[in-house]
Amino acid sequence: MPQSFGLISKLNRKLIYGKRDLKYFFGLENNFFRKARGARILIYHGICLQDHTRFNPIFLTRKMFEEQLLLFRKYCNLITLDQYFAGQFSNDRFNLCITFDDGFANNFKYALPLLQKHQLPATFFITAIRESGYNILWNDFLGIVTKYGPQELSYDGQLYRKDHYGRYVSVEKQKTLADTLKENGFGHKKEMMKKLQYLFPDNIGEEDYWMQMTKEEISALSTHPFVTIGSHGYYHNRLDKLPIADAIDEMKNSKLFLERLTGKKIKAIAFPYGNYSRRLIEEAKKLGYEQLLAMDFHFPEDRDDHCLRERLTVNPFISANNQLHASITGKYE
Repeated sequence: MPQSFGLISKLNRKLIYGKRDLKYFFGLENNFFRKARGARILIYHGICLQDHTRFNPIFLTRKMFEEQLLLFRKYCNLITLDQYFAGQFSNDRFNLCITFDDGFANNFKYALPLLQKHQLPATFFITAIRESGYNILWNDFLGIVTKYGPQELSYDGQLYRKDHYGRYVSVEKQKTLADTLKENGFGHKKEMMKKLQYLFPDNIGEEDYWMQMTKEEISALSTHPFVTIGSHGYYHNRLDKLPIADAIDEMKNSKLFLERLTGKKIKAIAFPYGNYSRRLIEEAKKLGYEQLLAMDFHFPEDRDDHCLRERLTVNPFISANNQLHASITGKYE
């Protein structure tokens, strides 16, 4: 029954998106876009040339990204993160603010040239993983290992088996390996990368899907007039699951790392995975962060916090037209 319900829901969504694309083709969505008012911050991650869901469902192709930018330019007012927090919105158009999480090298390679081409601003939230000697985030490492690894895997005393989504799930605890690691500090993730290195293909290539920006690329990125740099934690840990002293160190050290590279004050942080606590919010402010980015608000008082904002993750499975519609309404069908 749940599988049938899921299939029906998927078909309904496809039908809704298909009808909307047809309406847009005939110009029937234009008035909705032109009359829309308000503001939204969007979250992008990786940009690649093809096969954008090869390792995870958060990448877009370069073609898809440019299609969205063209549509955004046509109907929206694209603003910087500073303008968003200052409430400097257009009263004549819907306002959009573009952000990127994770610090992929493909952002520098593919996204930046398109932003320059269309003269559009964006903020890039970057970890300090390069300072630790790694060129990949732990979750991307695990994604590649999962893609190429065996159907069953023994790790840390647990037997993991791939589910129908291709994720390693503990047979005993029915919990994914990714979720288990997400709740621990980097020491556990570092150990995982060491133990499972034998499953990471030699000469894998495919750097567009996992390579992190180099220090030189981060520095060069920060010099562009349309770019703002923000922190995304030090190791890409879920900060609300760490002891508070460790979380504070991560926020402080990632800020210092980026300030040394860019020569600029880093005042924005996007909490990895969108998770945070009120204690984290207060500690981030003490460290000098003035712009705090989540996904969905967690607490009733968050809406009154002038430093905290919600964001909407871009959906890589829908058209540019449907993405703009969702960006305006703040929800996916």
